[in-house]
Amino acid sequence: MYEYFTKMKEPEITPLKAALLLALCAVWILTGLIGHDPWKPDELYGFGIIYHFVTSGDWLVPTLAGQPYLDKPPLYYWTAAAFAQMFSSWLPLHDGARLATGLYTALTLLFASLTGRELFGNNRGWPTAIILIGCLGMLVRGHEILTDNALLTGISMMLYGYALSLRRPQMAGLIMGIGLGIGFMSKGIIAPILFGTISLSLLTFSNWRTRSYLTTLSLALLSALPWMLMWPFMLHQHSPELFHEWFWTRNIGRWFAFAANGQFSDTFYYLKSLPWMAWPAAPLAAWTVWEARKRMWQEAEFQLLLVSFIVMLVVLSFVPDINDQNGMPMLLPIALLATASLSTLRRGAANALDWFGIMTFAQIAILMWWGWAGLLLGYHAKIVNMLRDYQPGFDAEFYSTPFWIAFAVTVLWVFLIWRVGRSVRRSLINWASGVTLLWILTMTLWLPWLDNGKSYRHMINDLNANLPKQYNCIGGLRIGPSEQAMLNYFGAIKLDYSKRKCDLLLVQGGAVAKPIEDEIGWEKLWEGGRLGNAQERFRLYQRLQRIR
Repeated sequence: MYEYFTKMKEPEITPLKAALLLALCAVWILTGLIGHDPWKPDELYGFGIIYHFVTSGDWLVPTLAGQPYLDKPPLYYWTAAAFAQMFSSWLPLHDGARLATGLYTALTLLFASLTGRELFGNNRGWPTAIILIGCLGMLVRGHEILTDNALLTGISMMLYGYALSLRRPQMAGLIMGIGLGIGFMSKGIIAPILFGTISLSLLTFSNWRTRSYLTTLSLALLSALPWMLMWPFMLHQHSPELFHEWFWTRNIGRWFAFAANGQFSDTFYYLKSLPWMAWPAAPLAAWTVWEARKRMWQEAEFQLLLVSFIVMLVVLSFVPDINDQNGMPMLLPIALLATASLSTLRRGAANALDWFGIMTFAQIAILMWWGWAGLLLGYHAKIVNMLRDYQPGFDAEFYSTPFWIAFAVTVLWVFLIWRVGRSVRRSLINWASGVTLLWILTMTLWLPWLDNGKSYRHMINDLNANLPKQYNCIGGLRIGPSEQAMLNYFGAIKLDYSKRKCDLLLVQGGAVAKPIEDEIGWEKLWEGGRLGNAQERFRLYQRLQRIR
Protein backbone atom coordinates (compact mmCIF):
# COMPACT_ATOMS: atom_id res chain seq x y z
CA MET A 1 0.00 0.00 0.00
CA TYR A 2 2.79 2.40 0.65
CA GLU A 3 5.48 1.66 -1.96
CA TYR A 4 5.62 5.29 -3.09
CA PHE A 5 6.37 6.50 0.41
CA THR A 6 9.20 4.07 1.08
CA LYS A 7 11.35 5.05 -1.88
CA MET A 8 13.14 7.65 0.21
CA LYS A 9 15.28 6.41 3.06
CA GLU A 10 13.63 7.12 6.37
CA PRO A 11 15.75 8.25 9.32
CA GLU A 12 15.95 5.64 12.03
CA ILE A 13 14.25 6.33 15.35
CA THR A 14 16.79 5.62 18.05
CA PRO A 15 15.62 4.58 21.53
CA LEU A 16 16.58 8.04 22.84
CA LYS A 17 14.55 9.83 20.16
CA ALA A 18 11.61 7.50 20.76
CA ALA A 19 11.76 8.24 24.48
CA LEU A 20 11.84 12.00 23.86
CA LEU A 21 8.88 11.83 21.47
CA LEU A 22 6.96 9.74 23.98
CA ALA A 23 7.81 12.24 26.71
CA LEU A 24 6.56 15.14 24.53
CA CYS A 25 3.24 13.37 23.96
CA ALA A 26 2.93 12.47 27.65
CA VAL A 27 3.60 16.05 28.79
CA TRP A 28 1.05 17.38 26.28
CA ILE A 29 -1.58 14.86 27.44
CA LEU A 30 -1.07 15.32 31.19
CA THR A 31 -0.82 19.11 31.27
CA GLY A 32 -4.13 20.65 32.26
CA LEU A 33 -5.86 17.49 33.45
CA ILE A 34 -5.60 18.43 37.12
CA GLY A 35 -5.43 21.62 39.13
CA HIS A 36 -8.59 23.46 38.10
CA ASP A 37 -12.32 23.31 38.75
CA PRO A 38 -14.92 22.16 36.21
CA TRP A 39 -15.14 24.97 33.68
CA LYS A 40 -18.18 26.56 32.15
CA PRO A 41 -19.64 25.82 29.71
CA ASP A 42 -18.73 22.32 28.55
CA GLU A 43 -17.40 20.57 31.65
CA LEU A 44 -20.23 21.36 34.03
CA TYR A 45 -22.94 19.02 32.83
CA GLY A 46 -20.47 16.17 32.19
CA PHE A 47 -19.05 16.34 35.68
CA GLY A 48 -22.54 16.71 37.13
CA ILE A 49 -23.42 13.29 35.66
CA ILE A 50 -20.13 11.82 36.89
CA TYR A 51 -20.74 13.22 40.39
CA HIS A 52 -24.17 11.57 40.44
CA PHE A 53 -22.61 8.19 39.59
CA VAL A 54 -19.98 8.57 42.30
CA THR A 55 -22.32 9.70 45.07
CA SER A 56 -25.49 7.72 44.30
CA GLY A 57 -24.08 4.36 43.29
CA ASP A 58 -26.66 4.17 40.47
CA TRP A 59 -24.55 3.77 37.34
CA LEU A 60 -27.27 2.85 34.86
CA VAL A 61 -29.09 6.12 34.10
CA PRO A 62 -27.05 9.31 33.46
CA THR A 63 -28.63 11.85 35.81
CA LEU A 64 -28.07 15.59 36.09
CA ALA A 65 -29.55 17.70 38.88
CA GLY A 66 -31.85 14.84 39.84
CA GLN A 67 -33.28 14.37 36.35
CA PRO A 68 -32.37 11.72 33.73
CA TYR A 69 -30.00 13.23 31.16
CA LEU A 70 -30.02 10.85 28.23
CA ASP A 71 -28.31 12.78 25.45
CA LYS A 72 -25.46 10.25 25.30
CA PRO A 73 -24.69 6.70 26.50
CA PRO A 74 -22.60 6.60 29.67
CA LEU A 75 -19.27 4.95 28.73
CA TYR A 76 -17.19 8.09 29.18
CA TYR A 77 -19.05 8.99 32.37
CA TRP A 78 -18.48 5.48 33.74
CA THR A 79 -14.76 5.70 33.00
CA ALA A 80 -14.47 9.14 34.54
CA ALA A 81 -16.45 8.12 37.63
CA ALA A 82 -14.19 5.09 38.07
CA PHE A 83 -11.09 7.31 37.85
CA ALA A 84 -12.62 9.82 40.26
CA GLN A 85 -13.23 7.09 42.84
CA MET A 86 -9.87 5.44 42.26
CA PHE A 87 -7.90 8.64 42.90
CA SER A 88 -10.24 10.24 45.44
CA SER A 89 -7.64 9.88 48.20
CA TRP A 90 -5.15 12.03 46.25
CA LEU A 91 -7.19 14.24 43.93
CA PRO A 92 -10.47 16.16 44.02
CA LEU A 93 -13.22 14.27 42.23
CA HIS A 94 -13.24 16.59 39.21
CA ASP A 95 -9.48 16.20 38.71
CA GLY A 96 -9.70 12.44 39.02
CA ALA A 97 -12.56 12.38 36.52
CA ARG A 98 -10.53 14.39 34.02
CA LEU A 99 -7.87 11.66 34.00
CA ALA A 100 -10.32 9.64 31.89
CA THR A 101 -9.81 12.22 29.17
CA GLY A 102 -6.07 11.61 29.41
CA LEU A 103 -6.65 7.87 28.95
CA TYR A 104 -8.84 8.29 25.88
CA THR A 105 -6.55 10.91 24.34
CA ALA A 106 -3.54 8.62 24.80
CA LEU A 107 -5.44 5.78 23.11
CA THR A 108 -6.38 8.11 20.25
CA LEU A 109 -2.73 9.02 19.67
CA LEU A 110 -1.74 5.35 19.86
CA PHE A 111 -4.22 4.13 17.26
CA ALA A 112 -3.67 7.15 15.02
CA SER A 113 0.06 6.32 15.09
CA LEU A 114 -0.61 2.67 14.28
CA THR A 115 -2.80 3.76 11.35
CA GLY A 116 -0.06 6.04 10.01
CA ARG A 117 2.47 3.22 10.20
CA GLU A 118 0.09 0.74 8.56
CA LEU A 119 -0.73 3.07 5.68
CA PHE A 120 2.65 4.66 4.99
CA GLY A 121 5.30 2.36 6.43
CA ASN A 122 7.68 2.26 9.38
CA ASN A 123 8.64 5.50 11.08
CA ARG A 124 5.33 7.06 9.98
CA GLY A 125 3.56 6.36 13.24
CA TRP A 126 5.21 8.94 15.45
CA PRO A 127 4.74 11.84 12.96
CA THR A 128 0.98 11.21 13.01
CA ALA A 129 0.86 11.57 16.79
CA ILE A 130 3.07 14.68 16.70
CA ILE A 131 0.92 16.26 14.00
CA LEU A 132 -2.23 15.47 15.96
CA ILE A 133 -1.06 17.07 19.22
CA GLY A 134 0.03 20.08 17.17
CA CYS A 135 -3.51 20.63 15.84
CA LEU A 136 -5.04 23.66 17.55
CA GLY A 137 -8.46 21.99 17.67
CA MET A 138 -7.09 19.29 19.98
CA LEU A 139 -5.42 21.61 22.46
CA VAL A 140 -8.28 22.56 24.78
CA ARG A 141 -10.91 19.97 23.87
CA GLY A 142 -8.43 17.13 24.26
CA HIS A 143 -8.07 18.02 27.96
CA GLU A 144 -11.70 18.63 28.97
CA ILE A 145 -14.41 16.46 30.50
CA LEU A 146 -16.06 15.68 27.17
CA THR A 147 -17.57 12.51 25.78
CA ASP A 148 -16.14 13.55 22.41
CA ASN A 149 -12.71 12.37 23.55
CA ALA A 150 -14.02 8.81 23.91
CA LEU A 151 -15.74 9.08 20.52
CA LEU A 152 -12.41 10.18 19.02
CA THR A 153 -10.77 7.06 20.44
CA GLY A 154 -13.45 4.89 18.90
CA ILE A 155 -13.08 6.55 15.48
CA SER A 156 -9.27 6.20 15.60
CA MET A 157 -9.67 2.47 16.29
CA MET A 158 -12.11 2.17 13.38
CA LEU A 159 -9.66 3.86 11.00
CA TYR A 160 -6.89 1.53 12.15
CA GLY A 161 -9.21 -1.40 11.51
CA TYR A 162 -9.83 -0.21 7.95
CA ALA A 163 -6.10 0.26 7.35
CA LEU A 164 -5.29 -3.18 8.79
CA SER A 165 -8.11 -5.00 7.00
CA LEU A 166 -6.21 -5.69 3.78
CA ARG A 167 -3.40 -7.42 5.66
CA ARG A 168 -4.89 -8.94 8.83
CA PRO A 169 -8.69 -9.01 8.40
CA GLN A 170 -9.53 -10.92 11.60
CA MET A 171 -7.54 -8.66 13.90
CA ALA A 172 -8.80 -5.63 11.99
CA GLY A 173 -12.41 -6.68 12.48
CA LEU A 174 -11.95 -7.13 16.22
CA ILE A 175 -10.31 -3.72 16.66
CA MET A 176 -12.79 -2.00 14.36
CA GLY A 177 -15.73 -3.52 16.23
CA ILE A 178 -14.40 -2.45 19.62
CA GLY A 179 -13.85 1.05 18.25
CA LEU A 180 -17.39 1.12 16.87
CA GLY A 181 -18.71 -0.02 20.25
CA ILE A 182 -16.72 2.62 22.13
CA GLY A 183 -17.94 5.30 19.71
CA PHE A 184 -21.56 4.20 20.10
CA MET A 185 -21.35 4.02 23.89
CA SER A 186 -19.81 7.51 23.93
CA LYS A 187 -22.10 9.56 21.68
CA GLY A 188 -24.79 7.28 20.34
CA ILE A 189 -25.60 6.82 16.67
CA ILE A 190 -22.89 9.05 15.17
CA ALA A 191 -20.26 6.29 15.17
CA PRO A 192 -22.56 3.66 13.56
CA ILE A 193 -23.60 6.16 10.88
CA LEU A 194 -19.96 6.94 10.10
CA PHE A 195 -19.08 3.24 10.10
CA GLY A 196 -21.89 2.28 7.75
CA THR A 197 -21.34 5.16 5.35
CA ILE A 198 -17.56 4.79 5.15
CA SER A 199 -17.78 1.00 4.77
CA LEU A 200 -20.31 1.17 1.93
CA SER A 201 -18.49 4.04 0.22
CA LEU A 202 -15.22 2.08 0.13
CA LEU A 203 -16.96 -0.77 -1.67
CA THR A 204 -17.21 1.45 -4.75
CA PHE A 205 -13.44 0.92 -5.22
CA SER A 206 -12.07 -2.38 -6.47
CA ASN A 207 -9.26 -2.28 -3.86
CA TRP A 208 -11.87 -2.80 -1.15
CA ARG A 209 -14.18 -5.29 -2.87
CA THR A 210 -12.29 -8.21 -1.42
CA ARG A 211 -13.13 -11.20 0.73
CA SER A 212 -10.78 -9.98 3.48
CA TYR A 213 -12.53 -6.60 3.68
CA LEU A 214 -15.96 -8.23 3.93
CA THR A 215 -14.57 -10.55 6.60
CA THR A 216 -13.35 -7.52 8.54
CA LEU A 217 -16.75 -5.80 8.35
CA SER A 218 -18.56 -8.94 9.47
CA LEU A 219 -16.26 -9.45 12.45
CA ALA A 220 -16.52 -5.75 13.29
CA LEU A 221 -20.30 -5.98 13.53
CA LEU A 222 -20.07 -9.08 15.71
CA SER A 223 -17.48 -7.44 17.97
CA ALA A 224 -19.59 -4.30 18.31
CA LEU A 225 -22.86 -6.04 19.17
CA PRO A 226 -22.15 -6.53 22.92
CA TRP A 227 -21.22 -2.86 23.22
CA MET A 228 -24.30 -1.73 21.30
CA LEU A 229 -26.85 -4.00 22.98
CA MET A 230 -25.95 -4.40 26.66
CA TRP A 231 -26.61 -0.90 28.04
CA PRO A 232 -29.69 -0.22 25.82
CA PHE A 233 -31.14 -3.58 26.91
CA MET A 234 -30.52 -2.83 30.59
CA LEU A 235 -32.01 0.66 30.19
CA HIS A 236 -35.12 -0.78 28.52
CA GLN A 237 -35.48 -3.36 31.28
CA HIS A 238 -35.17 -0.60 33.86
CA SER A 239 -37.57 1.79 32.18
CA PRO A 240 -39.10 1.55 28.68
CA GLU A 241 -39.98 5.24 28.93
CA LEU A 242 -36.35 6.24 29.52
CA PHE A 243 -35.24 3.97 26.68
CA HIS A 244 -37.68 5.72 24.35
CA GLU A 245 -36.45 9.09 25.62
CA TRP A 246 -32.85 8.17 24.83
CA PHE A 247 -33.28 6.23 21.59
CA TRP A 248 -35.95 8.28 19.89
CA THR A 249 -36.43 11.69 21.49
CA ARG A 250 -32.75 12.46 22.12
CA ASN A 251 -31.22 10.71 19.10
CA ILE A 252 -33.12 9.59 16.00
CA GLY A 253 -36.14 11.80 16.52
CA ARG A 254 -33.91 14.77 17.20
CA TRP A 255 -32.15 14.27 13.85
CA PHE A 256 -35.49 14.07 12.01
CA ALA A 257 -36.77 17.17 13.79
CA PHE A 258 -33.57 19.00 12.92
CA ALA A 259 -33.94 18.09 9.23
CA ALA A 260 -37.69 18.81 9.14
CA ASN A 261 -37.20 22.29 10.58
CA GLY A 262 -34.52 23.07 7.98
CA GLN A 263 -32.04 24.35 10.57
CA PHE A 264 -29.07 24.35 8.22
CA SER A 265 -27.61 27.78 8.95
CA ASP A 266 -24.41 26.21 10.32
CA THR A 267 -23.97 23.64 7.55
CA PHE A 268 -20.72 25.24 6.39
CA TYR A 269 -19.39 25.73 9.91
CA TYR A 270 -16.58 23.18 9.55
CA LEU A 271 -15.42 24.53 6.21
CA LYS A 272 -14.76 27.78 8.06
CA SER A 273 -13.40 26.32 11.29
CA LEU A 274 -11.27 23.41 10.05
CA PRO A 275 -8.46 25.62 8.69
CA TRP A 276 -7.64 26.72 12.24
CA MET A 277 -8.76 23.55 14.06
CA ALA A 278 -6.48 21.41 11.86
CA TRP A 279 -3.57 23.83 11.64
CA PRO A 280 -0.78 23.00 10.70
CA ALA A 281 -2.03 19.62 9.46
CA ALA A 282 -4.51 21.14 7.00
CA PRO A 283 -1.97 22.73 4.59
CA LEU A 284 0.22 19.62 4.75
CA ALA A 285 -2.80 17.44 3.94
CA ALA A 286 -3.74 19.75 1.09
CA TRP A 287 -0.19 19.42 -0.29
CA THR A 288 -0.47 15.63 -0.13
CA VAL A 289 -3.72 15.68 -2.09
CA TRP A 290 -2.20 17.98 -4.71
CA GLU A 291 1.03 16.01 -5.00
CA ALA A 292 -0.77 12.68 -5.36
CA ARG A 293 -3.72 13.99 -7.40
CA LYS A 294 -3.04 11.71 -10.41
CA ARG A 295 -3.21 8.52 -8.36
CA MET A 296 -5.38 9.76 -5.50
CA TRP A 297 -8.39 7.57 -6.27
CA GLN A 298 -6.39 4.51 -7.33
CA GLU A 299 -4.46 3.79 -4.13
CA ALA A 300 -6.17 2.22 -1.13
CA GLU A 301 -4.61 4.45 1.53
CA PHE A 302 -5.82 7.63 -0.16
CA GLN A 303 -9.23 6.14 -0.87
CA LEU A 304 -9.64 5.37 2.83
CA LEU A 305 -8.55 8.79 4.07
CA LEU A 306 -10.43 10.86 1.49
CA VAL A 307 -13.62 8.85 1.83
CA SER A 308 -13.38 9.05 5.64
CA PHE A 309 -12.87 12.79 5.59
CA ILE A 310 -15.67 13.46 3.10
CA VAL A 311 -18.13 11.23 4.97
CA MET A 312 -17.25 12.84 8.30
CA LEU A 313 -17.56 16.34 6.85
CA VAL A 314 -20.98 15.65 5.35
CA VAL A 315 -22.42 13.70 8.30
CA LEU A 316 -21.09 16.00 11.03
CA SER A 317 -22.26 19.10 9.14
CA PHE A 318 -25.86 17.91 9.48
CA VAL A 319 -25.96 16.87 13.13
CA PRO A 320 -28.25 18.85 15.47
CA ASP A 321 -25.27 20.22 17.46
CA ILE A 322 -22.52 21.74 15.36
CA ASN A 323 -19.48 22.86 17.33
CA ASP A 324 -15.72 22.42 17.56
CA GLN A 325 -15.74 19.28 19.66
CA ASN A 326 -18.14 17.50 17.31
CA GLY A 327 -15.70 18.15 14.47
CA MET A 328 -12.72 16.53 16.19
CA PRO A 329 -12.99 13.18 14.30
CA MET A 330 -12.13 15.01 11.07
CA LEU A 331 -8.70 15.80 12.49
CA LEU A 332 -7.76 12.11 12.18
CA PRO A 333 -7.85 11.73 8.38
CA ILE A 334 -6.37 15.21 7.99
CA ALA A 335 -3.44 14.33 10.28
CA LEU A 336 -2.90 11.06 8.41
CA LEU A 337 -2.90 12.82 5.05
CA ALA A 338 -0.42 15.31 6.48
CA THR A 339 1.80 12.39 7.50
CA ALA A 340 1.98 11.33 3.85
CA SER A 341 3.50 14.72 2.94
CA LEU A 342 6.77 14.05 4.75
CA SER A 343 8.45 12.47 1.73
CA THR A 344 7.27 15.05 -0.79
CA LEU A 345 7.17 18.40 1.02
CA ARG A 346 9.80 20.82 -0.22
CA ARG A 347 12.52 21.70 2.25
CA GLY A 348 11.83 25.41 1.73
CA ALA A 349 8.16 24.95 2.68
CA ALA A 350 9.18 22.94 5.75
CA ASN A 351 11.63 25.64 6.81
CA ALA A 352 8.96 28.31 6.30
CA LEU A 353 6.53 26.39 8.51
CA ASP A 354 9.28 25.90 11.08
CA TRP A 355 10.25 29.57 11.25
CA PHE A 356 6.61 30.66 11.27
CA GLY A 357 5.96 28.39 14.23
CA ILE A 358 9.09 29.44 16.12
CA MET A 359 8.41 33.17 15.67
CA THR A 360 4.71 32.82 16.48
CA PHE A 361 5.22 30.76 19.63
CA ALA A 362 8.11 32.94 20.79
CA GLN A 363 6.05 36.12 20.49
CA ILE A 364 3.00 34.60 22.19
CA ALA A 365 5.18 33.19 25.00
CA ILE A 366 6.75 36.63 25.55
CA LEU A 367 3.30 38.22 25.69
CA MET A 368 2.13 35.59 28.17
CA TRP A 369 5.08 36.19 30.45
CA TRP A 370 4.73 39.97 30.14
CA GLY A 371 0.97 39.93 30.77
CA TRP A 372 1.40 37.66 33.80
CA ALA A 373 4.10 39.95 35.23
CA GLY A 374 1.90 42.98 34.55
CA LEU A 375 -0.99 41.51 36.52
CA LEU A 376 1.30 40.44 39.35
CA LEU A 377 3.23 43.71 39.64
CA GLY A 378 0.32 46.05 38.99
CA TYR A 379 1.32 47.47 35.62
CA HIS A 380 -1.19 49.80 33.97
CA ALA A 381 -0.47 49.09 30.34
CA LYS A 382 -3.56 48.96 28.14
CA ILE A 383 -3.43 45.19 27.58
CA VAL A 384 -2.99 44.55 31.32
CA ASN A 385 -6.00 46.74 32.11
CA MET A 386 -7.98 44.79 29.51
CA LEU A 387 -7.02 41.55 31.24
CA ARG A 388 -8.17 42.96 34.59
CA ASP A 389 -11.45 44.15 33.10
CA TYR A 390 -12.07 40.75 31.53
CA GLN A 391 -11.72 39.05 34.92
CA PRO A 392 -13.01 41.59 37.47
CA GLY A 393 -12.23 40.71 41.04
CA PHE A 394 -9.09 38.76 40.16
CA ASP A 395 -6.10 39.37 42.45
CA ALA A 396 -2.86 37.98 41.06
CA GLU A 397 -0.63 36.08 43.49
CA PHE A 398 2.79 34.54 43.07
CA TYR A 399 2.93 30.73 43.28
CA SER A 400 6.48 29.41 43.25
CA THR A 401 5.90 25.89 41.90
CA PRO A 402 3.94 26.91 38.76
CA PHE A 403 6.44 29.71 38.16
CA TRP A 404 9.47 27.43 38.21
CA ILE A 405 7.74 24.85 36.02
CA ALA A 406 6.89 27.55 33.47
CA PHE A 407 10.41 28.99 33.64
CA ALA A 408 12.10 25.60 33.20
CA VAL A 409 9.88 24.63 30.27
CA THR A 410 10.49 27.97 28.55
CA VAL A 411 14.27 27.58 28.85
CA LEU A 412 14.03 23.97 27.64
CA TRP A 413 12.01 25.05 24.60
CA VAL A 414 14.54 27.73 23.67
CA PHE A 415 17.34 25.16 23.98
CA LEU A 416 15.38 22.68 21.85
CA ILE A 417 14.76 25.02 18.91
CA TRP A 418 18.37 26.22 19.09
CA ARG A 419 19.83 22.73 18.98
CA VAL A 420 17.44 21.02 16.56
CA GLY A 421 18.32 21.34 12.88
CA ARG A 422 15.99 22.07 9.99
CA SER A 423 13.96 19.33 8.28
CA VAL A 424 10.35 18.41 7.61
CA ARG A 425 10.14 16.10 10.60
CA ARG A 426 11.91 18.47 12.96
CA SER A 427 9.59 21.31 11.94
CA LEU A 428 6.69 19.15 13.14
CA ILE A 429 8.46 18.46 16.43
CA ASN A 430 9.20 22.16 16.89
CA TRP A 431 5.56 23.00 16.21
CA ALA A 432 4.24 20.40 18.65
CA SER A 433 6.74 21.49 21.30
CA GLY A 434 5.69 25.13 20.77
CA VAL A 435 2.03 24.25 21.25
CA THR A 436 2.99 22.31 24.38
CA LEU A 437 4.97 25.28 25.70
CA LEU A 438 2.00 27.65 25.37
CA TRP A 439 -0.32 25.08 26.95
CA ILE A 440 2.02 24.66 29.93
CA LEU A 441 2.29 28.44 30.36
CA THR A 442 -1.52 28.62 30.26
CA MET A 443 -1.91 25.86 32.86
CA THR A 444 0.73 27.29 35.22
CA LEU A 445 1.01 31.09 35.03
CA TRP A 446 -2.50 31.76 33.77
CA LEU A 447 -4.49 29.02 35.49
CA PRO A 448 -5.65 31.18 38.46
CA TRP A 449 -6.82 33.88 36.03
CA LEU A 450 -8.79 31.36 33.96
CA ASP A 451 -10.23 29.59 37.00
CA ASN A 452 -11.41 32.96 38.30
CA GLY A 453 -13.89 33.34 35.45
CA LYS A 454 -14.80 29.76 34.57
CA SER A 455 -15.40 28.25 38.02
CA TYR A 456 -18.47 28.57 40.26
CA ARG A 457 -16.50 27.76 43.42
CA HIS A 458 -16.07 31.37 44.64
CA MET A 459 -19.68 32.29 43.93
CA ILE A 460 -21.07 29.25 45.72
CA ASN A 461 -18.79 29.75 48.73
CA ASP A 462 -20.05 33.33 48.97
CA LEU A 463 -23.65 32.14 48.69
CA ASN A 464 -23.14 29.63 51.49
CA ALA A 465 -21.65 32.33 53.70
CA ASN A 466 -24.80 34.44 53.24
CA LEU A 467 -27.40 31.76 53.88
CA PRO A 468 -29.56 32.28 56.99
CA LYS A 469 -28.79 29.99 59.88
CA GLN A 470 -32.29 28.50 59.83
CA TYR A 471 -34.51 27.75 56.82
CA ASN A 472 -36.62 24.84 55.70
CA CYS A 473 -35.47 24.58 52.04
CA ILE A 474 -34.23 26.53 49.03
CA GLY A 475 -36.37 26.72 45.91
CA GLY A 476 -34.97 27.39 42.46
CA LEU A 477 -36.10 29.51 39.53
CA ARG A 478 -34.45 29.46 36.08
CA ILE A 479 -31.44 27.56 37.47
CA GLY A 480 -29.78 25.52 34.73
CA PRO A 481 -29.09 21.82 35.40
CA SER A 482 -25.32 22.33 35.11
CA GLU A 483 -25.44 25.12 37.67
CA GLN A 484 -27.57 22.96 39.96
CA ALA A 485 -24.91 20.25 39.77
CA MET A 486 -22.21 22.74 40.79
CA LEU A 487 -24.33 24.02 43.67
CA ASN A 488 -24.55 20.47 44.93
CA TYR A 489 -20.85 19.70 44.36
CA PHE A 490 -19.23 22.85 45.77
CA GLY A 491 -21.84 23.87 48.35
CA ALA A 492 -23.91 20.77 49.14
CA ILE A 493 -26.93 22.87 48.12
CA LYS A 494 -29.86 20.89 46.73
CA LEU A 495 -32.68 22.97 45.34
CA ASP A 496 -36.21 21.91 46.20
CA TYR A 497 -38.65 21.78 43.28
CA SER A 498 -41.46 20.11 45.19
CA LYS A 499 -44.84 21.73 45.70
CA ARG A 500 -44.07 22.88 49.23
CA LYS A 501 -43.14 26.50 49.75
CA CYS A 502 -39.54 27.18 50.76
CA ASP A 503 -38.21 30.00 52.90
CA LEU A 504 -35.54 30.81 50.31
CA LEU A 505 -35.56 31.16 46.53
CA LEU A 506 -32.44 31.18 44.34
CA VAL A 507 -32.90 32.78 40.94
CA GLN A 508 -30.53 32.75 37.97
CA GLY A 509 -30.67 35.66 35.56
CA GLY A 510 -28.80 38.45 33.84
CA ALA A 511 -27.40 41.78 34.91
CA VAL A 512 -30.96 43.11 35.21
CA ALA A 513 -33.17 41.10 37.54
CA LYS A 514 -36.26 39.50 35.98
CA PRO A 515 -39.56 39.39 37.87
CA ILE A 516 -40.15 36.46 40.20
CA GLU A 517 -43.35 34.85 41.34
CA ASP A 518 -45.22 36.78 44.05
CA GLU A 519 -42.50 39.43 43.92
CA ILE A 520 -44.02 41.48 46.73
CA GLY A 521 -43.56 38.62 49.19
CA TRP A 522 -39.76 38.33 48.80
CA GLU A 523 -36.76 40.25 50.07
CA LYS A 524 -33.38 39.96 48.37
CA LEU A 525 -30.67 38.69 50.72
CA TRP A 526 -27.75 38.20 48.38
CA GLU A 527 -26.57 38.67 44.81
CA GLY A 528 -23.47 37.24 43.15
CA GLY A 529 -21.97 35.38 40.23
CA ARG A 530 -18.77 34.11 38.74
CA LEU A 531 -16.08 36.70 39.27
CA GLY A 532 -15.29 36.99 35.58
CA ASN A 533 -18.87 37.39 34.34
CA ALA A 534 -21.05 40.35 35.22
CA GLN A 535 -23.85 39.27 32.86
CA GLU A 536 -24.75 36.06 34.69
CA ARG A 537 -26.13 36.75 38.16
CA PHE A 538 -27.64 34.68 40.95
CA ARG A 539 -30.00 36.25 43.47
CA LEU A 540 -31.17 34.80 46.77
CA TYR A 541 -34.57 35.84 48.13
CA GLN A 542 -36.24 35.20 51.49
CA ARG A 543 -39.93 35.21 52.23
CA LEU A 544 -41.02 38.21 54.24
CA GLN A 545 -43.30 36.04 56.33
CA ARG A 546 -42.16 32.45 56.86
CA ILE A 547 -44.87 29.93 56.12
CA ARG A 548 -45.05 27.18 58.66
